[in-house]
Amino acid sequence: MNKAIIKPHIIYDIFYSPLGPLFLIFSKDLLTGISFKKPSGIFFKKGAAPESFIKELASYFQGSNSNFSQGINLLTGTEFERKVWAALNEIPFGETRTYKWIAEKIGNPAAVRAVGRALSKNPIPIVTPCHRVIESDGSIGGYSSGVNIKKRLLELEYYSKMTMNNGPKHGS
Repeated sequence: MNKAIIKPHIIYDIFYSPLGPLFLIFSKDLLTGISFKKPSGIFFKKGAAPESFIKELASYFQGSNSNFSQGINLLTGTEFERKVWAALNEIPFGETRTYKWIAEKIGNPAAVRAVGRALSKNPIPIVTPCHRVIESDGSIGGYSSGVNIKKRLLELEYYSKMTMNNGPKHGS
């Protein structure tokens, strides 16, 4: 028999974003993944995602949240991949860095292609912002969920940051 292996301690919930449904994967109260595709072998549980995280995601897509406080638990990843993913959190909201910048940041400047491969395996996109990494020549580069989604995330952050920085000035 060829049955899918069910992981009972891992469940998913759905958040409906402007980019389509996001499948939020949890182990207990810790986020272990975000997927643009429905996960297989995992049970759906409405309300599995903490309300505080749902509010943060909603604010992010409205352009008013640049940080996430949701606890995460990485269930996958080599030591190298985890270093790459950790470095992503140093890229400010609304800004980009290059694959080369990440490679240098983790102390392995020759590992530019390996950085790209590690980014393609990022289990928690958006929260761990791999979409903020671009090519050295300024071109967009790849994205595991598609370049169009990457472009939309970058545009959302860029225009949100512009709005935050150029909002009404008080006391002038």
